[in-house]
Amino acid sequence: MTRTKFVREGKYAAEVPVELIEDDTAWSPYLSLADTRKLDALRIALRRGDIAEASKYGPVFELTPVAAK
Repeated sequence: MTRTKFVREGKYAAEVPVELIEDDTAWSPYLSLADTRKLDALRIALRRGDIAEASKYGPVFELTPVAAK
């Protein structure tokens, strides 16, 4: 089953599609090793501010704080 994972690091966030693996074990649902590595690489790229690298995994957003009125 495909899901969208929202990853936030500092002032950036990204949406990345991942596959949830479901089976009859107590660990279900879980991510594949490839998707876990993809999320780790995305977090590292966002932490460095490397938007070009991060955008290889999905749309990247810059978060802007807003003041309450």
